[in-house]
Amino acid sequence: MDGAARVAVVSGGNRGLGLQIVSTLAERGLRVVLASRSVQRGQAAVESLGRFAGRVAVRQLEITDPASVTALATWLRHRLGRCDVLVNNAAVLLDGDDGAVSADLDVVGRTLEINLLGTWRLTQAIAPLMRSTGYGRIVNISSGLGSLATMRADRPAFRISKSAINALTRMLADELSGAGILVNACCPERRPDGPSAATAIWLATLPDGGPTGGFFQDRTPIDW
Repeated sequence: MDGAARVAVVSGGNRGLGLQIVSTLAERGLRVVLASRSVQRGQAAVESLGRFAGRVAVRQLEITDPASVTALATWLRHRLGRCDVLVNNAAVLLDGDDGAVSADLDVVGRTLEINLLGTWRLTQAIAPLMRSTGYGRIVNISSGLGSLATMRADRPAFRISKSAINALTRMLADELSGAGILVNACCPERRPDGPSAATAIWLATLPDGGPTGGFFQDRTPIDW
C-alpha cells in the first residue's frame, strides 16, 4: 500500500510540534486525523495548512477520558477502516521550580495521568487496528529530560513521565514485534525557530524492517 492510502493519527495535533507533524504527513500524502481536545482549535489549525488541508480530518480527543479515546478508535474503524500511524504527541509540562524532594505529588500524578496513562490508553485503543492490517508505526514523543543517563532533579514530574514513556516504548516494541508494527520514541530536535519534527516524521514513515524499540534524536540513537 502506498503512502496515499495510509491513515495517521496525531494527538495534540492542533499546535506546535503536533501541527508540524500533521502538516508534513499530509504533504507526504497520508490521510491525517488531527486529534485535539478542542475541535474548534483543531479546525482553526487546519485552516493554516493551505492546499494540504483537504487531507486532514479533525476529531475531538481527550486522552485522559476513556470514552473519548474509545469514540476515536470506533470512528477510525467504521469511517476509515484502519489506522497505520500513531504519533503520541499530547503531553503537558506542569512542574514549577521544585526538585524531587519538594515536588508536589498532585502535579506528578496529573502529569503521569496525561503523559503516560493517556498515551498508553490511546495506544491500547489503536494497536488492534494496526494488528488487523499487519502494519503500524507508533511514535512516542519523549524528551532527553527523561533519559536516565543524564537525569537531574529539576522538572521531576515531566522527567519521570518521559522516562516512563521510554519504558512503555520498549515494552510495546517487544510485544508488537512480528506484527508489522514498529514502535519508537524520539526527542524532538531544537532549532532556532523551535522544535523540529524531522525525526518523528522519519519514524512515522519507516520502511518495513526499520528500527523498533529505539530512542532517537536527529535520526540517531540516544541514551535511555
